[in-house]
Amino acid sequence: MLDYIADTLRANPQLAIFITLAIGYWVGSIRFPGFTLGSVTGTLLAGVVIGQIGIDISGQVKSIFFIMFLFAVGFGVGPQFVRGIASDGAPQAIFAVVVSILCLLAVYFAAVVSGYGPGLGAGLLAGAQTISASIGLATDAINQLGLPPEQAKAEQDLIPVAYAITYLFGTIGTGWILAFLGPKMLGVDIAAECARYEREMSDGAPKQGFTSAWRARELRAYRIRDNGVVAGKTVAEAERVVDGERIFIENLRSGGEIVPFTGATVLRPGDVVAVAGKREVLVNRLGEGDEVEDRELLDIPVESVDVLITSKALDGRELMDVANEPYARGVYLNSIRRGAMAVNIPVLPRTKLNRGDILRVGGAKADVDSFVKAAGFADRPVTTTNMVLVGLAILIGGLIGAAVVPIGGVPITLSTSGGALIAGLFVGWLRTVKPQIGNVPQATLWFMNSVGLNVFIAIVGISSGPTFIAGLQEAGFGLFFWGLFATAVPMLLAPYIGKYIFRFDPAINLGCCGGARTSTASVAMVGEVAKSDVPMLGYTVPYAVSNTLLTLWGLVIVLMLT
Repeated sequence: MLDYIADTLRANPQLAIFITLAIGYWVGSIRFPGFTLGSVTGTLLAGVVIGQIGIDISGQVKSIFFIMFLFAVGFGVGPQFVRGIASDGAPQAIFAVVVSILCLLAVYFAAVVSGYGPGLGAGLLAGAQTISASIGLATDAINQLGLPPEQAKAEQDLIPVAYAITYLFGTIGTGWILAFLGPKMLGVDIAAECARYEREMSDGAPKQGFTSAWRARELRAYRIRDNGVVAGKTVAEAERVVDGERIFIENLRSGGEIVPFTGATVLRPGDVVAVAGKREVLVNRLGEGDEVEDRELLDIPVESVDVLITSKALDGRELMDVANEPYARGVYLNSIRRGAMAVNIPVLPRTKLNRGDILRVGGAKADVDSFVKAAGFADRPVTTTNMVLVGLAILIGGLIGAAVVPIGGVPITLSTSGGALIAGLFVGWLRTVKPQIGNVPQATLWFMNSVGLNVFIAIVGISSGPTFIAGLQEAGFGLFFWGLFATAVPMLLAPYIGKYIFRFDPAINLGCCGGARTSTASVAMVGEVAKSDVPMLGYTVPYAVSNTLLTLWGLVIVLMLT
C-alpha cells in the first residue's frame, strides 16, 4: 500500500502538493504553549518529509504561484506604502527603512563571520526576519548568478534548511522582545501609556462619550406633545437639542400622513417623528414621552456597508470633525480597518482617517448613500475578481522586472517576481483613487496570499527533501544561534531608535517596531499586554514599507554574499 502511494505521488506530483498543503496547514494550526508554527513552516516541514521519496515538480508551477502571491502582497499594502512615502506617515516609513536595513546588516554580518554562502544567507534572512516571501526572490537571484546548475541547485536547497532552523525564534523571539522587554527598555508602563494616549485622543469629545456620539442605539417613533421641547422647532434645531448626542429625525408623519421634510421643516404638536439615537435621550428629551407604535413610519430602509475611503477631503481628518459634516448626518460608525492585515484602529475622537481605510457604517440607506458619495466607494461584498486587472498588472510588472541592468559586471534584475510585487503596490494604491478599476475580493486576496505562498513553499520543501538532512548537517546547530542574533539585534535597537531619534509616542512605539519587522503576532502580543488597540496605530505604515523591502532583501543578500 505504501509503495502504491509513493509511486502514485511520483507519477502525479500535483497530488503531492495537495497532501503537503493539507498536512502543512494542519501542523501549522496546532497550538503549542504560547505559539503555533504557522502554515508556512508547517507546509515546509511536510514538504521535506514527503519529498524524501523523490518527487520531480516543474519549477514553472512554483513561479506561477509565487508571482500570484507577490502581486497580492503589493495590492494589500499599496495604499499604506504610498501614504508612508508621500504624506504624514513619512517618519514611520523612514523608521521602517532603518529597521529593515538593520535586519539586512545583521544577517549579512552573521553570514560573513560564519562563512555562509548565498543559500544559507538567504534562508537565514527569511527565517530570522520571518519574511518567507524573500525565498522566491533569493531563488531567482541565485539562478541569475551564472553558477553551474549543480552548484546553483545546492545553494537553493540550503535556503529551506536555514529557514526552518531560524524561523521559530524569529517568530517567538520578536514577540517576546517587544511585548515583555520593550516596555522595560523604554521605561514605561505600556498599559498606562495607552490609556493616557486614549484620553488625549478623546480631547474634545462629548461629555457623554464619543462612542455614544457615533453609534446608533434605537429607531423609535414619538408623538410631540404640546409642551414638548422640540415643538415649534425646525428639524435641524430638534436634532441639536442634546449637546454631544447625535440624534436624527428619519421620518415624519404630520396631519396623519407621512410627508417629506427638510432641515427647515417645523415640527408641530401632534406630529409623529421616527428618530434614531440613544433610547434614554429619545425618551427623556425628544417630546418627553408618548412613544407610539407606527410600523409604516418606522419602515425605513437601513443598511450596513463597508466604505473604502478615497476622498482627499477626508484624508487626515479627525473623526470628531467628520461627524459634524452634513454628509455624516444619520450615519453611525462601527469600526475602522486599516492596511493589508485589516487591523482594527481605535475609534477615538481624534483618530485620523487615511485614504484606503475601510469604515463599517450603518444607518438609513439614504443617509449611507450620501456618506458613500462624499467619502469614497461602497465596498460591498462581491464574489468575482477583475482578472483583466490582475493579469495585465502582473504582465506589465513582470516585463519591467525582467529587465537586466549590468552593474560592475553583475547582472541586476528585479525578476518577474519583483516586478509583480511593484505592480501590486501600484494597483493597490490606484484603487484608493479610482476604485472603478475593479477589485480583488478579500477572500481572493487570502487565497493568493496564503495558498499562493504555501504552494511555492510546498514545492521548495518537496524538491529539497532528499538533500535536507545533509544540508542540516552542513549548516550545523550554530546556525540557530546566528538566527537568534539576527532576530534579536534589530528588535533590541528598534525601540531606542523610535524613542530617541524619531520621538515616537510610547503608546505606538512598539507597534511601529512590530510593523517594521512585519510581525503581526508581536503587535498583537503588545496589545494584549497594553489592554488596548492603540499600538496598532503605529503598525500599518511600517508594515507596508518593510514588507516590501524585506522581500526585496532576498535578492540583495544573495548579491552581497556572492
